Amino acid sequence: MIFHGPRESRAIYHSIIQETFMTVTRETRSVAPDNCPPLEQAVVRFIQKLKYEHLDARALAGVNRLMRDQIALQVGISKMPWSEQLLAYAKAGQRPGKSRVSASALTMSAADAAFVNGSYGHGFEYDDAHGPSYSHPGSCVIPAALAIGEELGASLEEVIVAMVAGYEVYARIGLLAAPELLQRGYHPHATLSNFGAAAVAAKLRGFDAETTLHALAIALSHVSGTTEYTSTGGSIKRIHAGIGTRNGMAAADMAHAGITGPRAFLSGNKGFFRTFLQRTAGDNAERRFDLDRPFEIGTVWLKAYCACYCTHAYIDALRPFAARRDEIADIHLKITPHFNVVVGTANVNAYTPKNIEHVQFSLPIQAAFTLLGKGNGYPVHRDYLAGKIDMAPVIEIARSIRISEAPELEKQYPGKFVADVTVTFKDGRTEHVFVGDPIGTDTNPMPEHEQDAKFMDLTTDVLGAERARALLAALRELNPATKAAELTAMWAVEG
Repeated sequence: MIFHGPRESRAIYHSIIQETFMTVTRETRSVAPDNCPPLEQAVVRFIQKLKYEHLDARALAGVNRLMRDQIALQVGISKMPWSEQLLAYAKAGQRPGKSRVSASALTMSAADAAFVNGSYGHGFEYDDAHGPSYSHPGSCVIPAALAIGEELGASLEEVIVAMVAGYEVYARIGLLAAPELLQRGYHPHATLSNFGAAAVAAKLRGFDAETTLHALAIALSHVSGTTEYTSTGGSIKRIHAGIGTRNGMAAADMAHAGITGPRAFLSGNKGFFRTFLQRTAGDNAERRFDLDRPFEIGTVWLKAYCACYCTHAYIDALRPFAARRDEIADIHLKITPHFNVVVGTANVNAYTPKNIEHVQFSLPIQAAFTLLGKGNGYPVHRDYLAGKIDMAPVIEIARSIRISEAPELEKQYPGKFVADVTVTFKDGRTEHVFVGDPIGTDTNPMPEHEQDAKFMDLTTDVLGAERARALLAALRELNPATKAAELTAMWAVEG
C-alpha cells in the first residue's frame, strides 16, 4: 500500500490501521470460502486450520534453523552498499510504526520494516532455499511475521504459526509451479513471496476465510520479477524479497479494507498457472495443501556458499581437485537446462563478470574460485566488492571450463540440485564425480558448528561478539511465550 501525505497524516493513518487490525476477531465463520475452485479452497483452509499443535519436531527444527540463519543475514547484510541505499530510500517515505529495522534503532510500519528486512535477508545470495521450488521463503515469511508480530504485540508462538502458514503456502504453490516458473525466466522468489506474505498477514491478523481468499487473490496482481539480472546485472535483484513481501502484506491490507480479488486466482483461465506457466496446476493439486502432509519447512536448506544454489553441488564436487589444479587439462560440467538459464551459458557474462551479481550467478567463476582455493563463502565475495580480488587468474580458469546442457539430469533427479563433473588430467586419466545433495540440503545438512560459524561471521562485526552469542542462544531457545518485540530488540543497533 502506498500512502502520500505529511507525516502527521501518516501517523493518523497508521493509528487507524493499528486500531482496526487489533480488533479483528480471531474466530472464523468457516475455514474455506464458497464459490471458488478446489485448489483455492484448499489453500485458504490450510491457513485457517493451522495451529501450533500441528507442528511436529521436524517442522519446529526447521523453524529454528531458518530463524537463526535469516536473522544473522538481516544483521550482516544490512551493511552492504545496496542495503544502505535501500534504507535511505525506505526512510524517505516510511510510515510510522512499531516494527524494527534490523541492525538499527529505527522503527517503521510493519510493511515498511518487512520490506527492508526481507531485502537485507536476501541481499547477498546467502539465504535459505526451498530446493524443489527453487526459491527462498525465509526472507519473506520471517520479516513479515516478525514485523506484524511486533505491531500486534504477538508472542513468538503466534509468529511461528503465521510464519509456517506463509512458508507452506509459498513453497507448496512453488512446488506446483516448478520447474517451468524458473525455466520461463521468472524469479520464483519474487513471484511466490507475494502469496507467502499475504498468507502470513492473514493468519497473524486473524482474517476469516473470505478475507483470506481475497488477500491471496489480490497478491496475484502484484506477482512479477524475472531473472534478467543473472545476465546483465542490477542490484534490484537484492530487493526482490522486500518487494514481494511488502506487496503481499499490502494485498492483505486491501482485502481487510474490503477490496476483492478474483476467486480463481490460481486455477482460472487467466489465473496464476495458466498465465505464468501456460498450464494448469495439475490433477488433484488441492491435495498438496492437506494438513496431514509433511511440512515443507522441515526440509529447509541452508547455504554453505555465498552464491546461487545452482552452483553449490559443483563447488562440493570440485573442492577435492583444488590441490591438483596444475595437473588438470579439462573440466566438463553437465547442467540441467533450467539451471543453465540461471548460472550457465545462458548468462551473457558467465565467463566475463562485470559486477557482483555476475560473479554470484556464474558457475564457471564459482568453479574457478573453488579450484584456486579462495573459497565460495562470505569473505571472498566481500573481498570482490572491495576490489581485493585479482580476477585475471579466476577468469582464465573459468574460460577453460566447459558447460553443456544435460536434460536427462532433470528427468532423473527432479527437484534436486545435482552436479555431474568430469575432470581430465594432463596424463590422460579422467575422474567422474556426481553430487546428488550438496552441503546444506535436508539430506546433507550443514553441521551445527558450521551454522554457528556462519551466524557469528555475519553478526559479530555489527553487534559485537558478546551480543551476537547472546542472540544466537535466544534464537536457539526460541521460547514461544516470548513477545516478538523482545526478540527483535536483541539486534537493535544505536546510531
